[in-house]
Amino acid sequence: MPQQGFYGPISDDVWQRAQKIKLLICDVDGVFSDGRIYLSNNGEELKAFHTRDGYGVRSLLTSGFHLAVITGRQSKIVENRMAALGVTHIYQGIDNKFAPYEELLTLYGVTPDEVAYIGDDMVDLPVMNVVGLAVSVADGHPYVRQHAHFVTTLNGGHGALRELTDLLLLSQNKFTSAHGMSI
Repeated sequence: MPQQGFYGPISDDVWQRAQKIKLLICDVDGVFSDGRIYLSNNGEELKAFHTRDGYGVRSLLTSGFHLAVITGRQSKIVENRMAALGVTHIYQGIDNKFAPYEELLTLYGVTPDEVAYIGDDMVDLPVMNVVGLAVSVADGHPYVRQHAHFVTTLNGGHGALRELTDLLLLSQNKFTSAHGMSI
């Protein structure tokens, strides 16, 4: 019988996978942001991040989860945002995301089934294909969505990451304590 999440029903398979997760690895463009890149006349790059996603990240980190970012682009904006959220393992300018993934397994002493990965495009598939919980944002590439265990109801940059962090916290009975609530 499916579990009821805040955003809709969660299959038993996804719920059981989520219960094992200790490490969440995230892509940036298309996940933390909506994938658009704004360039000023001076060449300055701008991105928008959703505050709810940031709150979800902080909630995971304070609940004992590990979180890392692997992104294909290099950006000072990403470095600053992740530092503000407390994310210490940031891999930027990475074409092959599998090598940092393997490094993170060793660093945190986790197995593939204890890892969740959220992405939106083809470059994310090599890692998504080996983790315990592969997640695509709702507006991810159709092929990527087909290969995900779970597809968020929300789009990247519009709360999709928070949807996943809520799922992880709920599945491990950490949601209320993560948000300073007691029921």
